[in-house]
Amino acid sequence: MKKVKLQNEMIPSIALGTWSWGTGQGGGDAVFGNHLTAEDLRPVFDSALKAGLNLWDTATVYGMGASESILGEFAKGRDDVLLSTKFNPRMGGPVEDSLNSSLNRLGADHMDIYWIHNPLDVRRWTPELIPLMKSGKVKYAGVSNHNLEEIKLAQSILAEEGLKISAVQNHYSLLYRSSEEAGIMDYCNENNMVFFSYMVLEQGALTDKYNAQNPLPSGTRRGEAFNGDVLAQLEGLIHVMKEIGNKHKATSAQVAIAWAIAKGTVPIIGVTRTSQISDAAKAAEITLTAQEIHDLEAAAKETGIVIKGEWEQPML
Repeated sequence: MKKVKLQNEMIPSIALGTWSWGTGQGGGDAVFGNHLTAEDLRPVFDSALKAGLNLWDTATVYGMGASESILGEFAKGRDDVLLSTKFNPRMGGPVEDSLNSSLNRLGADHMDIYWIHNPLDVRRWTPELIPLMKSGKVKYAGVSNHNLEEIKLAQSILAEEGLKISAVQNHYSLLYRSSEEAGIMDYCNENNMVFFSYMVLEQGALTDKYNAQNPLPSGTRRGEAFNGDVLAQLEGLIHVMKEIGNKHKATSAQVAIAWAIAKGTVPIIGVTRTSQISDAAKAAEITLTAQEIHDLEAAAKETGIVIKGEWEQPML
């Protein structure tokens, strides 16, 4: 598995997401239309570690702790797993209390990457990371869903104590490139921050599994965002993804992941099946040409579709 540098250590070029693990508010049933248990997911976890994919991303609000609890059940007692979770300002603090609850569910004594999940009151919450970083309970700090001004503010607050933001995690895909357009990715490159891209596959819409005749599950958040009309508009892009995939003996999903890696990001890929682990491992080995990257981006632009989550603020 290819590696990228996060401060002083190497991490996999792909992280694995657990948004769809567990049920409950904000969980896999409500967002993705599944009802996965720990028994269903254990083979996925084991397969990932065998493939060298050991960086797992979760959040307190994914199933309101359910995702963390399942991941913690698998990771407990292991020293070969990197854990990433998030504090959500909308749920209130103190940040240390939220972190301690997450650590308890995850069965860990420290967090490898701890994120502030949204930019609600950056000046209030960012300083609470400082004692957690100095004590070693948080190894690396990150911010998610922040615009460039908010990232710079968080960075300046930590810098006063000789600390820094190590990572930024924003929605980024062929259909949503606002972090690139706003200069966030350039800022990350200039300041030794790793940019983590989430929703690279747009919750399945860019996998070629769904189309206007076979839509995403109804009654779910992703089903509402990608209805039949939107999927019909994606057909031209999917065609280009298939053509490029054929050249690399790869699926459309693998092409979308390879594109995100080629753009200098660490994609976070949600996984619920062992086949998706194989997809991710294959994607990490694909090297797209400059022309292929151009063709993908041109086809994406031609769709006229820009997908922004209801929880996201505009980056521009």
